[in-house]
Amino acid sequence: MWTTLKGTWIALCILAPVPALAQSATNLTALSGLAPVSALAASPEGRAALEANLRVTGDIQAARARQPLLLPEAEQRQLALRDAFITDGNATELADGLGSRLGGLYQARARYTDREKFTNVAQSVADLIGYTNNVAKSDSNAGKYFFANGTTNGKVPVSEAARAILAARGGTLDVFGRAYGRPAGSQGSDAYGNARPFQTLPTLLAYRGEDYFGQPSHSLDWLRGPSQNLTDSPSYPSGHTTYGYTEAVVLAILVPERYQQMIGRAAEYGNNRILVGAHYAMDVLGGRATALHAVAHLLANDPAYVGQIRRNPAVTNEMSTATNEAVAVTDYRAALEAARADLTAFLRDGCGEPVAACATTDTGRFRDAAANAALYEATQTYGLPVVHAGRAGTREDVGRVAPEAGHLLTAAFPSLSLEEANAILTETQGPGGGFLDDGSAFGLYARLDLYAAAGKAAALASRKQGTPRAAR
Repeated sequence: MWTTLKGTWIALCILAPVPALAQSATNLTALSGLAPVSALAASPEGRAALEANLRVTGDIQAARARQPLLLPEAEQRQLALRDAFITDGNATELADGLGSRLGGLYQARARYTDREKFTNVAQSVADLIGYTNNVAKSDSNAGKYFFANGTTNGKVPVSEAARAILAARGGTLDVFGRAYGRPAGSQGSDAYGNARPFQTLPTLLAYRGEDYFGQPSHSLDWLRGPSQNLTDSPSYPSGHTTYGYTEAVVLAILVPERYQQMIGRAAEYGNNRILVGAHYAMDVLGGRATALHAVAHLLANDPAYVGQIRRNPAVTNEMSTATNEAVAVTDYRAALEAARADLTAFLRDGCGEPVAACATTDTGRFRDAAANAALYEATQTYGLPVVHAGRAGTREDVGRVAPEAGHLLTAAFPSLSLEEANAILTETQGPGGGFLDDGSAFGLYARLDLYAAAGKAAALASRKQGTPRAAR
């Protein structure tokens, strides 16, 4: 059947859950973009980057790095423990980036009562989050076993098209496991490849605390079980980080007055995966690029990304009359606008003032803009060395290489043209030559600095309007 959300056509198919497509066209694009990691061991620069990846990860995990965190170290680790539970049905764990007032309203309505049951602020928001997250997650998940042992699930070989991606780069499998002395199947490693930091670091800082539900927990519970067992789960790229950036960007676009803070929350969320011992710095950078790439193509209504049938994890008995619904969003921008209208109305009614006014109220950890900027800057490259020397010191023309990227800004600041948005992304992009920056369009997403770009976009939008951004 078909339904509309304020003019948005969304197909609702009452059927059994649809399995994620193995190596879809979008998956292959992401795999190709993530593949430079597979060739790192073949060059001195790549080997230096691999060595730095383990060292940087270990320094962060053991609290030797002295990162500019938003909380005292002990409190940040407690947050990392809570962040280990993915609230992908409603993005509620990330919503504190909306500020103490708006975030409080959102989190009071969009809640997880247990691991399976949750609510959202509106069905349009649920549909948008569910579809977006599943598209990005499919691209991220496709990389896990592919880069570990060349399979889709640990056992089934990948397609010929996928194998060609590695062959074209002279890539090898299990790069992390081999580089760090824990190849697949060896003692202390995992069964498939790309063993995780808690398996490769010489020491691991483990600690106790409470999980998302306030229950006693331990960091090892989220590494070796029972809360989540990652012992045979390949590391690259970080699925948590893909989720964090995907849904943080969605919330940033829906509430643009909090765009920079939401990007700061995404950076913090990914970094927390290093703190808990689950991921390397390279995993986090790969997850971020995957998320931004997928969301930009959705915002551009790229036919390869819209119209797919996706089971919607954000459907609950409380909010839906059907079970096992699958959703195909055929016009992503229209779905976004429907969700924006409903979320704006919810937040405005809850705070009793225009959203823009309520967005300024923040007594939480995101109240200090300088601290937010410092955190994001520290996570932009994690200080990893240059791999592609010819690209160091260069500046890519985003409008030429990845023109759809500008939608990450225009969707939030509609007074900007796509050309203006891409010019801002070009001006603010991060350092070149990183391990993913091999000249591909995907590699450019690894360089995007959405935190800095959002600040410039908001300022330009305000000047063009002649007044501060209109109250919502």
